[in-house]
Amino acid sequence: MAAATKVITGKVRLSYAFLFKPRAQTNDAGEQQTPRYSVTLLIPKSDEKTMQALRDAQKQALEDGKSSKFGGKIPKNWKDTIHDGDEDADLDANPEYAGHYYVTVGNTRKPGIVDRDREIITDDTEVYSGCYARVSLNAFPYSNSGNKGVSFSLRNVQKWADGEPLGGVITRAEDEFDSLDDEDDDLI
Repeated sequence: MAAATKVITGKVRLSYAFLFKPRAQTNDAGEQQTPRYSVTLLIPKSDEKTMQALRDAQKQALEDGKSSKFGGKIPKNWKDTIHDGDEDADLDANPEYAGHYYVTVGNTRKPGIVDRDREIITDDTEVYSGCYARVSLNAFPYSNSGNKGVSFSLRNVQKWADGEPLGGVITRAEDEFDSLDDEDDDLI
């Protein structure tokens, strides 16, 4: 991996976060794919630094793939996996994508997940769709079934802050119930 293809984002919002347990998807042919850890990153359009780092990593990955994936030249119509939320997203289903770029990243390897103080997070309710984080990624070239382009693999996640959960309210069991006493047994 070339260092020039590694990116650590600024503050992004997580969507469709599958970071603690991998998820298997079905491809267009109906075949079950290898389970992957994945997340969609919502990058504010105002975050020019992150976007420039992602674009620079893509350029390096295209150069790296010229001989290994693309037959000696960079394809003219390579597939870009970074999308414009205002143009490409279904804003009725995902209104939070407005004003953002988004990219889905994944890996078969579980990402390391830490908090602001770099302490390991093991509680899967702490990092969820809707919270904010910094994410380390690696750009890589691909050529698969006639599709050529650059994608990003998920490396690690640092939770930055809580946010409004996406896709419903997340309630921890320990926050929802009171403790039971022996006296409560008589209520049955």
